[in-house]
Amino acid sequence: MYVLNGVDLLYPRYQDLSNIQSGHDNPNGWRMVEFPLYQGVAATLTRWFPVIPVEISLRFVTIASVVGTAILLTLMVAKIGSSPFLGVLTGFTYALLPYSIFYGRTVLPENFAVFWAVLSVYLCIQVEADTKRNWLLFIGASLSGAVALLVKPTAGFLLLPVPYLIIRRYKVSFSTLFRLCIYSVVCLVPFFAWRRWIAQFPEGIPVFEWLLNKDDIRFKGAWFQWLFAERLGKLILGYWGVLPFGLGVLVPASKKEGWLFHLLGLGGLLYLSVFAAGNVQHDYYQIILLPIVSIYVAKGLHFLFTNTVFPKRFCALVTVVCCLFMLAFSWYTMRTYYWINRPEIIEAGQAADAMVPKGAKVIAPYNGDTTFLYQTKRQGWPLGFDIDKKIAMGATHYVTVSPTDADFETKELASKYTVIIRNDKFAIIDLTKPKQQ
Repeated sequence: MYVLNGVDLLYPRYQDLSNIQSGHDNPNGWRMVEFPLYQGVAATLTRWFPVIPVEISLRFVTIASVVGTAILLTLMVAKIGSSPFLGVLTGFTYALLPYSIFYGRTVLPENFAVFWAVLSVYLCIQVEADTKRNWLLFIGASLSGAVALLVKPTAGFLLLPVPYLIIRRYKVSFSTLFRLCIYSVVCLVPFFAWRRWIAQFPEGIPVFEWLLNKDDIRFKGAWFQWLFAERLGKLILGYWGVLPFGLGVLVPASKKEGWLFHLLGLGGLLYLSVFAAGNVQHDYYQIILLPIVSIYVAKGLHFLFTNTVFPKRFCALVTVVCCLFMLAFSWYTMRTYYWINRPEIIEAGQAADAMVPKGAKVIAPYNGDTTFLYQTKRQGWPLGFDIDKKIAMGATHYVTVSPTDADFETKELASKYTVIIRNDKFAIIDLTKPKQQ
C-alpha cells in the first residue's frame, strides 16, 4: 500500500479489510503492529526506482540485513571471543545454514530487527575499547536498540547482554546507573510511544495474546518436541549440527567473552519460553535465535579444530562429516520451503489486476490467508461467507481458485452475478452486476 499511496509510517495499511486479525471490521485496512520501518524503507526504494517491484526491494532489505549481521557477528566474536578464527566461523555459520539462507531472502522484518539488535550489542562492546568516542558509540548503541524494538519487539531478547556489558565497562557506579538509564529511556520511550499511538486503531491490531501460551503449551512435551527437536535439531541444525552446538555450550568462556554469550543464550531460552505458542506455531519465529545458534556452533567447531585432547585427524574427520551432514539434512527439509504449492493464485491475481478496476474491493477466499488477496493488488477480504454483508461494505468482485460448481459459494454467485472469466483454474465474478432473472 505504501507504493500505491505513499509512505506514511504513522498510518500503515494493507489489503485485508476483514475482522479475522483483530475481531473488528477494518474498513480502512489499518495494520497496526510493529513500527513499519522495514516496509517503509523497501517501499521508498521502489518509489525511487519504479522498475524494481516492491517484493524485490523487500528482499533486498532483508538480504542486506543478513549480510550486515554476518559481518557484525564476525567482528564481534573475533574481538571478544577466544580467537579471530572463531569470529570467521561464526559469520560463515550464520551465512551458510540452509534455514538462514531461506529466511535471509524472505519478506519478513525479523532479520532487519536482528541486525539492529546485534549492532547495539556490537557497539556496546566497542565502548569498552574506545575511550575517546565512548559516548558517541553508546548513543549509537542506544539508538540501534530502539530501532530493533520498534521493528520487532522480540529482538529485545538479544539485548539482554547490554546491561552486563555496561556494568563490566564502568563497574558498579553512578556512571553505570546513569548509562543504564539513558539506554533504557532511548530504547523504551519510542517503543511505548508507538504502542500508545496504535491503541487508537483497535481494528488494526491483531489479537496477539495467543502467541504467549495458547493451550497452555509452555514446557509441555509438545513444546520441547517442536522447538528443540523439530526446529533446532532438525530444521536449523540438520541433526548433525547438534554435536558442535553442544560442544560450544560446554566449552568454557574466555576471559574477554565473560558472560556475554551465556546471556545471549539465556535471552534465547527466555524468548522461546515467553512466546511459547508463537514459536511452536511459526517456524520463522526462530530467526531471532540464529545469531545465538551460530555462535555456539562456531565455538564447537573451533574446539574441534584447536583442541589437544583428541587426535587431530579424528577431529578433522568429525568436523567435516558434521558440517556436511548438517548442511545436507537441513537443506533436505528446507528445500520444500521454496516450492509454490498453489501457483494458480498468482495467475488468478494477475488476471484480477488486469480486469478489475483499481479502486475495487475484492473477496479472495483463501482460508483467511491474505497471500491470495495480495496477488490481486486490491483491498478486500481473504475469506468468503456473508457475501451480502461484504457487498454492503463495498465488495465489488469475487475472485476464487475454486471455480467449479463443486464449490457451493462459487456456483451460487455465478448464478446471481456476471462472470467476467471462469476457467479450470480460477474465476472472477462482478458483484456489482446482477444477472437478469
